[in-house]
Amino acid sequence: MNPLSGRALVVEDDHSWQQILSEILTDMGLAVDVVGTCDEASAALRAAPHRVAVVDLSLTVSDHHNQDGLKVLDAIRRQDPDCTPVLLTGFATVELAVSAITGHGAHTCLRKETFRRSEFRELIRRAATTAPVAARPNGPHAAAPRRPEAEALAAGSPPETASQVLIVEDDAGWRSILAELLAESGHRPRLCSSYGEALGLLLREKFALAVVDLSLASSAAPADNLDGYRVLASSRSAGVPTIVVSGVASTADVEHVYAEYGIFAYFEKQAFDRAAFRNTVAETLAADQPLTGELATLTPREIEVLKMLAQGLTNKEIATALVITTNTVKRHLKSIFTKLNVNTRAAAAAIASSSGLG
Repeated sequence: MNPLSGRALVVEDDHSWQQILSEILTDMGLAVDVVGTCDEASAALRAAPHRVAVVDLSLTVSDHHNQDGLKVLDAIRRQDPDCTPVLLTGFATVELAVSAITGHGAHTCLRKETFRRSEFRELIRRAATTAPVAARPNGPHAAAPRRPEAEALAAGSPPETASQVLIVEDDAGWRSILAELLAESGHRPRLCSSYGEALGLLLREKFALAVVDLSLASSAAPADNLDGYRVLASSRSAGVPTIVVSGVASTADVEHVYAEYGIFAYFEKQAFDRAAFRNTVAETLAADQPLTGELATLTPREIEVLKMLAQGLTNKEIATALVITTNTVKRHLKSIFTKLNVNTRAAAAAIASSSGLG
């Protein structure tokens, strides 16, 4: 499809959603202005005209009853009547959606927990080509005409596929985002939000991959939340390769989960990249081939280190490539040598090469 042109406005106080929406709209060809409050939105509307606006209902993180997004919708009708607004929220009821559409001029209302990138892109394309509000009968303050997509909040089901991927994430928006990316890549996501749910699924079902958030709000000890780590231990015990997607971890935490739980990759939510995530999922599944003999005792992280060793990389080069310390590399190599019953790098590299890992 041809790219869109013009500007888009994102009014959202959550940094992760700011990034996600901005990335999608930018990919579609729009110049994006991102703000987090009602006053900032009003200033952005005065500064430049916008083709579409994506507005969150609640613009105060600590107050889920906040409805400043409706004030923004009203400001759009007054200040930029040619702009088509979409309400995107995690707190919408059907009654609120109808009110936003008929009383505040929203084009439609979407739920964050059922957010689908493909549906959102198509909706934005339709919204961007809709007749301006000012051109509607009875002027800019008339209620928007009813459209099929405005009759209900967006929903959708991922397609069934042979490979099943476990997603353990307590944030509904991120669950939906990860599920759609996996479904678009031909996988079948299985969603859960707590350690208890994840453990039950790992015991009952077979998974090709697990995608896990480290901090799960369902923990019985919020101040000392270890539920994500418990999931990593369970997925490792079940032999399921795992990718971490999390927003709360220090450098030490990242190194710890690589070394202790043998995860394949770690993504920070604050810098999440869709293409990189898709590629890493493919690499993880491709690397998860059955190994025999002593190689079968190695963790996924040790396999990565062994591959780089076989390619002739030094400890420092391996550390740089895997974003770990050289001491961590040395610990991995010591474990690898013990498991392969060798004493030299050359002997370990020879085993890797003869097994097709070099």
